[in-house]
Amino acid sequence: MKHFRKSYIITAVLLVLALVLGACTKPAPTKPVEPLATEEPKVQEPVKEDPVVGDIDCTGVKEGDAVSMLYQWSGEEEAKLTAILTPWMEACKTTVNPESSRDQALLDTRVQAGTPPDIAFWNVPQLTQYKDKLVPMDTLGANKANYAGYWGDIGTIDGKWLGLPVKADPKTLVWYSPAAFTAAGYTVPTTWAELDALVEKMAADGNVAWSLGMESGDATGWTGTDFIQDILLVTKGPDFVSSIIAGDIPYNDPAVKEAYEIYGKWAMDAKYTVAGAEGTLSTGFNDAILKVFSDTPEAFMVKQSGFASGTLLGTYPDKVYGKDYDFFGVPGAQGLQGGSDWLMVFNDTPAVRSLVKYLSSNKGGETWATIGFDLTPNAAGNAFYATEEMMKKAELLSSATGFTPDIGDSIPGGFGSAEFKGITDYVNGGDLDAILDSIAAAQADAMNQ
Repeated sequence: MKHFRKSYIITAVLLVLALVLGACTKPAPTKPVEPLATEEPKVQEPVKEDPVVGDIDCTGVKEGDAVSMLYQWSGEEEAKLTAILTPWMEACKTTVNPESSRDQALLDTRVQAGTPPDIAFWNVPQLTQYKDKLVPMDTLGANKANYAGYWGDIGTIDGKWLGLPVKADPKTLVWYSPAAFTAAGYTVPTTWAELDALVEKMAADGNVAWSLGMESGDATGWTGTDFIQDILLVTKGPDFVSSIIAGDIPYNDPAVKEAYEIYGKWAMDAKYTVAGAEGTLSTGFNDAILKVFSDTPEAFMVKQSGFASGTLLGTYPDKVYGKDYDFFGVPGAQGLQGGSDWLMVFNDTPAVRSLVKYLSSNKGGETWATIGFDLTPNAAGNAFYATEEMMKKAELLSSATGFTPDIGDSIPGGFGSAEFKGITDYVNGGDLDAILDSIAAAQADAMNQ
């Protein structure tokens, strides 16, 4: 049987050659004749004639390419990031080698040793710290058109666009109960003057406006410094805040003192906040949220970041957004304050370029919003959030005139601790001028490092 098959093949091949030679004057066949296989075909890598798979550009990426990355997320946050990256990994047949750590010293060590990850998801100060090591976003193919102009400004260091914002959590929010407001005859203020008048109206009615508890262990005071920064966004604007971060304006500037005094009026008086100064100092920041939404609320408003709804729903899961709880932006604020996470690139490879293109593309923005990993600064995701609450936050973010990072998070060294101690001492009755001078000294030390 084996000899018969070999003879058959030889005869067939000779017959084909004879037919071809005999037909040399005839029109060529429109489809090439496939040769008869005499052995098993070799498996070859597929040739990608079109590097765009769906909406994802895989140009230059080879199957099995991997991207190393370091980030601070873990648990549910890490799982959400993986879900966001999965469409890209599946389309381009790539993998990621992730590492999670909240210790920036690990990233510092890797960078100094010349073995940084391909990508780090970190914070704004690191864009300046590693500016000589980072690959500019425009050379990587990032789509700048999907981001509000202020994001490009924040991510640009010494004229180079070095950071791509991937996640944001606005802090310039006031949370309240629409049902409680309606029952008391109050309306949401649209200007700072209206907010101030509302607080006074509540006090005149015998109601407490604010729940301002700021106890948080070693970080006690951060809710107060957040409020100070939002007041500065109202009274002076984002350029002033950015100048404090840059060290061009000292922390003991008269405008900062004015912001402390506005805050202090509310945070130290039981007429305006739960239990007065003592309540502000001793009430945990999560408990401060719950005091507004309990069955017998102790206050009408709490200024807190976007996570406030998660805190209240963790205790009161039956609360309904738009009825039992809602939020409005701090009225009169010029821009937003918030936390943000940034993608920065240390190694330029085809897979890294493809990933940057994906995250900054319409597909990347839509996927990030659908997964719901906080907010994406990529405006293409605005219509894809799962809840009305998230869509409202996204609209607030995309319509903002600016976005300033937290002052305490942005100034290195011991500044953050000095700021927390300072506002705690102030609410506890300390001398404001001396306190601001002390914080300004910490600011100057940080700038000189």
